[in-house]
Amino acid sequence: MIRVTGIELRRSAAPGAALLIAVVGAIVLNATAGRWSAGWMALVMTEREYLAALSPLAMAAGAWQSYREHRANVAELFASAPRPRQQRIVPILVATGLAVLAAYLVTLLAAAPRIAGTARYLPPAAFAVVAVGLIAMIASVWLGLAVGRLVPALATAPALAVTGFALLVFAPHALPDGGVMAAFSPMGLSRFSDYDTVSGRVSVAQAVWMVAVAVACVVLFAVRKRQFAFAALVPLAIGATVTALVVPTGDAYARGTLDPVSQEPVCTADAPRVCVSRAHEGLLPEVAPRARHAVELLSKTPVVAAHEDTSTLFPPTAPRSRADTALMTITVGKDGHLAHPGRLEPAMLTAVFTGPLGCGDTRNFQVATAAAYWLLDREPTAGPDGLESDDPEAVKLWKGLEALPRAEAGARVTTVYRAAQKCRDTTHLLTRSAR
Repeated sequence: MIRVTGIELRRSAAPGAALLIAVVGAIVLNATAGRWSAGWMALVMTEREYLAALSPLAMAAGAWQSYREHRANVAELFASAPRPRQQRIVPILVATGLAVLAAYLVTLLAAAPRIAGTARYLPPAAFAVVAVGLIAMIASVWLGLAVGRLVPALATAPALAVTGFALLVFAPHALPDGGVMAAFSPMGLSRFSDYDTVSGRVSVAQAVWMVAVAVACVVLFAVRKRQFAFAALVPLAIGATVTALVVPTGDAYARGTLDPVSQEPVCTADAPRVCVSRAHEGLLPEVAPRARHAVELLSKTPVVAAHEDTSTLFPPTAPRSRADTALMTITVGKDGHLAHPGRLEPAMLTAVFTGPLGCGDTRNFQVATAAAYWLLDREPTAGPDGLESDDPEAVKLWKGLEALPRAEAGARVTTVYRAAQKCRDTTHLLTRSAR
């Protein structure tokens, strides 16, 4: 059996399929590095999303393998050989399965070096996400084998690839709940922040369904007579039932999409204290000097520490507001390092002078920008060393501060800070005396 499997690996379509899938996967992942450069969990979840491309390729590869056997017209010869049927089909299943497993792992390994130097946090859930992806690839190539055997035509492989892509992309959206959609779609993972995860129950549900699909495909591929193909519905029915019972839905699913451990602070040992989330622990050496500089510029205020803002929208979470702590947003670049390092201090100081999010309409970004850049001792600008866009009003206010005596300008900036923290209007505080 091992010798026959080796022959299948060498002479079947498996090696070519593995190479094609690995190349396509590596190109797609590296072309969109900004989506997963935040860490290992982001990487494995993004690769799972790209099953929308990898899975149809695996289906097409399986269908092409079945068509090659049909074209060679060896079915009668194999049927006449005095050997159990499983001795003929098992090597094919093993060879194609190993090929897509290798392709999926090579795709992952091709992307890993980009973040190997900065990604520190590797949760156990990441291994489950990869394992489900591997099962999905096996189910995909075996589905191709089964369909190719039932419909042995040259057009089967490309038609199956197109149909598989359409179903994977559009069909899950017809399901009524996010948890159900995630369970029945191998790529059913959505990322909204660097703190997202996949709960254990969701991974179990996904694995159960993918195993059920794989078993059904083996049944379809193995049956001698087509009238017995309906037997494949049995594992599908069992798998669907178990999956629906296991997967969390509604609020339970939404809560499971966030990893609270990844939001935990990792801080410097000395003052001023700078803390980043565990998900961004590898960036602390890059963040700390800039954040400390910003804190030192706020010496006239109660701010003595800087923490990463770990707020999320889905589900909604926010760190507890503290008067002595400035919040900063960390964005990871495509290379796994801090994106636009020069923007960290301006953005951090501007957020301090803007006030809490709950202040609503009283927040004045022009005044906050002018105050922040006065502390930085440079004119508000756009680009890598500034904020996102030019603001003539902020520049005008900054020039007004520059024209004042240093003590008077500093007093006005301090007044802006106090008013912003109390959600008061700061519109005219830079243009009138602080006394």
